[in-house]
Amino acid sequence: MKKFQFILIASLLAPCASFAAADSPPIVVCYPGGPVNADDANAAMGSMLRVVERVGQWQAGSLNSVFTAKADECRKLMDEKKPKFAIASLGIFLEQRDRHHLVPVVQPMIKGQTTERYRVMVQKGRFTRLEELQGKTLGGTVLDEPGFIGKIVFAGKYDPSSFFQLKSSNLAIRALRSLDKGDMDAVILNEQQFNGLASLNLNNPIEAIFTSEEIPLMGMVADSQDTTAEERARLGNALAGMCADAEGKKLCELFGVDSFAIVDPARFEPMVRLWNAGK
Repeated sequence: MKKFQFILIASLLAPCASFAAADSPPIVVCYPGGPVNADDANAAMGSMLRVVERVGQWQAGSLNSVFTAKADECRKLMDEKKPKFAIASLGIFLEQRDRHHLVPVVQPMIKGQTTERYRVMVQKGRFTRLEELQGKTLGGTVLDEPGFIGKIVFAGKYDPSSFFQLKSSNLAIRALRSLDKGDMDAVILNEQQFNGLASLNLNNPIEAIFTSEEIPLMGMVADSQDTTAEERARLGNALAGMCADAEGKKLCELFGVDSFAIVDPARFEPMVRLWNAGK
Protein backbone atom coordinates (compact mmCIF):
# COMPACT_ATOMS: atom_id res chain seq x y z
CA MET A 1 0.00 0.00 0.00
CA LYS A 2 2.91 2.31 0.72
CA LYS A 3 4.25 1.67 -2.78
CA PHE A 4 0.87 2.47 -4.33
CA GLN A 5 0.59 5.73 -2.40
CA PHE A 6 4.05 6.74 -3.57
CA ILE A 7 3.20 5.90 -7.17
CA LEU A 8 0.01 7.93 -6.98
CA ILE A 9 1.66 11.05 -5.62
CA ALA A 10 4.48 10.77 -8.15
CA SER A 11 1.94 10.74 -10.94
CA LEU A 12 0.40 13.93 -9.61
CA LEU A 13 3.66 15.68 -8.85
CA ALA A 14 4.85 15.87 -12.42
CA PRO A 15 1.90 17.71 -13.87
CA CYS A 16 1.82 20.17 -11.03
CA ALA A 17 5.32 21.28 -11.84
CA SER A 18 4.81 21.64 -15.54
CA PHE A 19 4.34 25.35 -15.94
CA ALA A 20 7.04 26.81 -13.74
CA ALA A 21 9.60 28.94 -15.53
CA ALA A 22 13.01 29.78 -14.14
CA ASP A 23 11.83 33.20 -12.94
CA SER A 24 8.47 31.98 -11.63
CA PRO A 25 7.67 30.99 -8.06
CA PRO A 26 7.99 27.25 -7.48
CA ILE A 27 4.98 24.99 -7.73
CA VAL A 28 3.82 24.13 -4.23
CA VAL A 29 3.10 20.41 -3.94
CA CYS A 30 1.03 19.37 -0.92
CA TYR A 31 0.31 15.77 0.08
CA PRO A 32 -0.91 15.96 3.69
CA GLY A 33 -0.55 12.77 5.68
CA GLY A 34 1.35 10.92 2.98
CA PRO A 35 4.38 8.69 3.57
CA VAL A 36 6.54 10.28 0.85
CA ASN A 37 9.40 12.51 1.95
CA ALA A 38 10.66 15.49 -0.03
CA ASP A 39 13.79 13.74 -1.34
CA ASP A 40 11.84 10.76 -2.66
CA ALA A 41 9.19 12.99 -4.19
CA ASN A 42 11.70 15.21 -5.97
CA ALA A 43 13.63 12.18 -7.24
CA ALA A 44 10.44 10.67 -8.69
CA MET A 45 9.70 13.87 -10.57
CA GLY A 46 12.90 13.94 -12.61
CA SER A 47 11.99 11.86 -15.64
CA MET A 48 8.40 13.03 -15.65
CA LEU A 49 9.37 16.69 -15.63
CA ARG A 50 11.41 16.20 -18.78
CA VAL A 51 8.43 14.65 -20.54
CA VAL A 52 6.08 17.42 -19.45
CA GLU A 53 8.55 20.06 -20.59
CA ARG A 54 8.81 18.43 -23.99
CA VAL A 55 5.08 17.85 -24.42
CA GLY A 56 4.28 21.39 -23.33
CA GLN A 57 7.20 22.85 -25.28
CA TRP A 58 8.82 24.53 -22.30
CA GLN A 59 12.56 24.98 -21.98
CA ALA A 60 14.26 21.83 -20.70
CA GLY A 61 15.29 22.06 -17.09
CA SER A 62 13.18 25.15 -16.41
CA LEU A 63 10.71 23.53 -14.02
CA ASN A 64 10.96 23.64 -10.24
CA SER A 65 8.78 22.82 -7.28
CA VAL A 66 8.67 22.48 -3.50
CA PHE A 67 7.06 19.52 -1.75
CA THR A 68 5.57 18.93 1.68
CA ALA A 69 3.54 16.18 3.33
CA LYS A 70 2.40 18.43 6.19
CA ALA A 71 -0.79 20.49 6.00
CA ASP A 72 0.57 23.28 8.21
CA GLU A 73 3.72 23.57 6.11
CA CYS A 74 1.61 23.64 2.95
CA ARG A 75 -0.33 26.62 4.25
CA LYS A 76 2.93 28.37 5.09
CA LEU A 77 4.42 27.67 1.65
CA MET A 78 1.30 28.91 -0.09
CA ASP A 79 1.58 32.20 1.81
CA GLU A 80 5.34 32.58 1.34
CA LYS A 81 5.80 31.37 -2.24
CA LYS A 82 2.50 32.63 -3.68
CA PRO A 83 2.59 29.97 -6.42
CA LYS A 84 0.83 30.39 -9.73
CA PHE A 85 0.09 26.66 -9.80
CA ALA A 86 -0.07 24.03 -7.08
CA ILE A 87 -0.97 20.44 -6.49
CA ALA A 88 -3.03 20.12 -3.35
CA SER A 89 -5.51 17.89 -1.64
CA LEU A 90 -9.16 18.75 -2.02
CA GLY A 91 -9.18 19.88 1.61
CA ILE A 92 -6.31 22.32 1.07
CA PHE A 93 -7.97 23.62 -2.11
CA LEU A 94 -11.25 24.29 -0.30
CA GLU A 95 -9.54 25.84 2.70
CA GLN A 96 -7.21 28.07 0.65
CA ARG A 97 -9.59 28.73 -2.24
CA ASP A 98 -10.58 32.28 -1.29
CA ARG A 99 -7.24 33.28 0.23
CA HIS A 100 -5.27 32.38 -2.92
CA HIS A 101 -8.02 32.70 -5.56
CA LEU A 102 -7.68 29.03 -6.47
CA VAL A 103 -9.42 27.38 -9.41
CA PRO A 104 -9.08 23.73 -10.54
CA VAL A 105 -7.14 23.15 -13.77
CA VAL A 106 -6.82 19.39 -14.31
CA GLN A 107 -7.57 16.23 -12.40
CA PRO A 108 -6.30 12.67 -12.83
CA MET A 109 -8.42 9.84 -14.14
CA ILE A 110 -7.63 6.60 -12.33
CA LYS A 111 -9.21 3.31 -13.40
CA GLY A 112 -11.71 5.26 -15.48
CA GLN A 113 -12.81 7.44 -12.57
CA THR A 114 -12.24 11.07 -11.63
CA THR A 115 -13.97 10.59 -8.27
CA GLU A 116 -13.35 8.53 -5.16
CA ARG A 117 -15.14 7.45 -2.00
CA TYR A 118 -13.92 7.26 1.57
CA ARG A 119 -14.76 4.32 3.81
CA VAL A 120 -14.63 3.69 7.55
CA MET A 121 -13.47 0.12 8.15
CA VAL A 122 -13.98 -1.99 11.29
CA GLN A 123 -13.49 -5.62 12.28
CA LYS A 124 -16.44 -7.51 10.82
CA GLY A 125 -19.39 -7.72 13.19
CA ARG A 126 -17.91 -5.49 15.88
CA PHE A 127 -19.82 -2.32 14.90
CA THR A 128 -22.73 -1.79 12.54
CA ARG A 129 -23.21 1.99 12.42
CA LEU A 130 -20.91 4.99 12.49
CA GLU A 131 -22.78 6.33 15.53
CA GLU A 132 -21.46 3.40 17.55
CA LEU A 133 -17.93 4.73 17.11
CA GLN A 134 -18.50 7.86 19.18
CA GLY A 135 -15.57 8.18 21.59
CA LYS A 136 -13.77 5.27 19.87
CA THR A 137 -10.39 5.38 18.13
CA LEU A 138 -10.24 6.19 14.41
CA GLY A 139 -6.97 5.87 12.52
CA GLY A 140 -5.80 6.67 9.00
CA THR A 141 -3.51 8.77 6.86
CA VAL A 142 -6.20 11.31 5.91
CA LEU A 143 -6.73 12.57 9.46
CA ASP A 144 -4.17 15.35 9.03
CA GLU A 145 -7.13 17.27 7.59
CA PRO A 146 -9.99 16.73 10.06
CA GLY A 147 -11.89 19.71 8.63
CA PHE A 148 -12.07 18.04 5.23
CA ILE A 149 -13.17 14.72 6.74
CA GLY A 150 -15.89 16.39 8.76
CA LYS A 151 -17.24 18.85 6.20
CA ILE A 152 -16.81 16.83 3.00
CA VAL A 153 -16.44 13.12 3.74
CA PHE A 154 -19.03 13.12 6.55
CA ALA A 155 -20.99 15.95 4.85
CA GLY A 156 -21.02 17.99 8.05
CA LYS A 157 -22.74 15.32 10.15
CA TYR A 158 -19.79 14.55 12.42
CA ASP A 159 -16.84 16.57 13.70
CA PRO A 160 -13.98 14.04 13.73
CA SER A 161 -11.97 15.92 16.36
CA SER A 162 -14.76 15.72 18.94
CA PHE A 163 -16.62 12.59 17.83
CA PHE A 164 -13.63 10.19 17.67
CA GLN A 165 -10.28 9.71 19.32
CA LEU A 166 -8.14 10.43 16.26
CA LYS A 167 -4.97 8.41 15.65
CA SER A 168 -3.32 9.88 12.57
CA SER A 169 -0.78 7.73 10.74
CA ASN A 170 1.45 8.28 7.71
CA LEU A 171 0.98 4.65 6.64
CA ALA A 172 -2.44 3.12 6.05
CA ILE A 173 -1.05 -0.38 6.51
CA ARG A 174 0.15 0.52 10.00
CA ALA A 175 -3.33 1.69 10.98
CA LEU A 176 -4.88 -1.44 9.45
CA ARG A 177 -2.50 -3.70 11.39
CA SER A 178 -3.59 -1.95 14.59
CA LEU A 179 -7.21 -2.51 13.60
CA ASP A 180 -6.50 -6.17 12.90
CA LYS A 181 -4.95 -6.63 16.35
CA GLY A 182 -7.84 -4.86 18.06
CA ASP A 183 -5.67 -1.94 19.16
CA MET A 184 -7.81 0.44 17.12
CA ASP A 185 -11.58 0.53 16.65
CA ALA A 186 -11.78 1.84 13.07
CA VAL A 187 -9.69 3.08 10.13
CA ILE A 188 -10.72 5.52 7.43
CA LEU A 189 -9.42 4.80 3.90
CA ASN A 190 -9.50 6.65 0.61
CA GLU A 191 -10.33 4.85 -2.63
CA GLN A 192 -6.77 3.88 -3.50
CA GLN A 193 -6.10 2.48 -0.04
CA PHE A 194 -9.39 0.57 -0.05
CA ASN A 195 -8.55 -0.98 -3.42
CA GLY A 196 -5.25 -2.19 -1.97
CA LEU A 197 -6.88 -4.23 0.80
CA ALA A 198 -6.85 -7.40 -1.29
CA SER A 199 -3.05 -7.47 -1.10
CA LEU A 200 -3.04 -7.58 2.70
CA ASN A 201 -3.13 -10.74 4.77
CA LEU A 202 -5.17 -9.69 7.79
CA ASN A 203 -6.03 -12.21 10.47
CA ASN A 204 -9.53 -10.84 10.99
CA PRO A 205 -12.01 -9.88 8.24
CA ILE A 206 -12.92 -6.21 8.06
CA GLU A 207 -15.87 -4.38 6.55
CA ALA A 208 -17.01 -0.85 5.76
CA ILE A 209 -19.70 0.60 8.01
CA PHE A 210 -19.58 3.99 6.27
CA THR A 211 -19.07 4.88 2.62
CA SER A 212 -19.03 8.51 1.52
CA GLU A 213 -20.68 9.99 -1.51
CA GLU A 214 -18.48 10.35 -4.61
CA ILE A 215 -15.85 13.04 -4.12
CA PRO A 216 -13.90 14.49 -7.08
CA LEU A 217 -10.20 13.78 -7.28
CA MET A 218 -8.11 16.93 -7.00
CA GLY A 219 -5.16 17.50 -9.28
CA MET A 220 -3.71 20.88 -10.18
CA VAL A 221 -5.04 24.26 -9.15
CA ALA A 222 -4.08 27.78 -10.20
CA ASP A 223 -4.19 31.26 -8.73
CA SER A 224 -6.81 32.81 -10.99
CA GLN A 225 -5.54 36.34 -10.28
CA ASP A 226 -1.90 35.53 -11.06
CA THR A 227 -2.47 33.41 -14.18
CA THR A 228 -4.34 34.11 -17.38
CA ALA A 229 -6.99 31.92 -18.94
CA GLU A 230 -4.53 31.28 -21.78
CA GLU A 231 -1.84 30.08 -19.37
CA ARG A 232 -4.24 27.74 -17.63
CA ALA A 233 -5.52 26.42 -20.95
CA ARG A 234 -2.00 25.86 -22.29
CA LEU A 235 -1.00 23.89 -19.22
CA GLY A 236 -4.25 21.96 -19.15
CA ASN A 237 -3.91 20.95 -22.79
CA ALA A 238 -0.30 19.86 -22.28
CA LEU A 239 -1.27 17.64 -19.38
CA ALA A 240 -4.28 16.25 -21.21
CA GLY A 241 -1.93 15.16 -24.00
CA MET A 242 0.79 13.77 -21.77
CA CYS A 243 -0.52 10.21 -21.55
CA ALA A 244 -0.92 10.08 -25.35
CA ASP A 245 2.79 10.83 -25.80
CA ALA A 246 4.90 7.72 -26.45
CA GLU A 247 7.18 8.22 -23.45
CA GLY A 248 4.49 9.91 -21.38
CA LYS A 249 2.16 6.94 -21.87
CA LYS A 250 4.69 4.59 -20.31
CA LEU A 251 4.99 6.85 -17.29
CA CYS A 252 1.23 7.21 -16.95
CA GLU A 253 0.85 3.41 -17.06
CA LEU A 254 3.64 3.03 -14.50
CA PHE A 255 1.95 5.47 -12.15
CA GLY A 256 -1.53 4.04 -12.62
CA VAL A 257 -3.04 7.14 -14.23
CA ASP A 258 -5.27 6.74 -17.28
CA SER A 259 -5.10 10.39 -18.27
CA PHE A 260 -5.41 13.95 -17.03
CA ALA A 261 -8.68 15.72 -17.73
CA ILE A 262 -9.26 19.46 -18.02
CA VAL A 263 -11.70 20.42 -15.28
CA ASP A 264 -14.79 22.57 -15.40
CA PRO A 265 -14.48 24.47 -12.08
CA ALA A 266 -18.26 24.21 -11.67
CA ARG A 267 -17.78 20.51 -10.95
CA PHE A 268 -16.31 21.40 -7.58
CA GLU A 269 -19.11 23.78 -6.60
CA PRO A 270 -20.99 21.10 -4.59
CA MET A 271 -17.81 20.60 -2.56
CA VAL A 272 -17.47 24.36 -2.06
CA ARG A 273 -21.05 24.57 -0.80
CA LEU A 274 -20.49 21.70 1.64
CA TRP A 275 -17.33 23.33 2.89
CA ASN A 276 -18.94 26.73 3.36
CA ALA A 277 -21.95 25.19 5.10
CA GLY A 278 -19.62 23.83 7.76
CA LYS A 279 -18.06 27.21 8.62
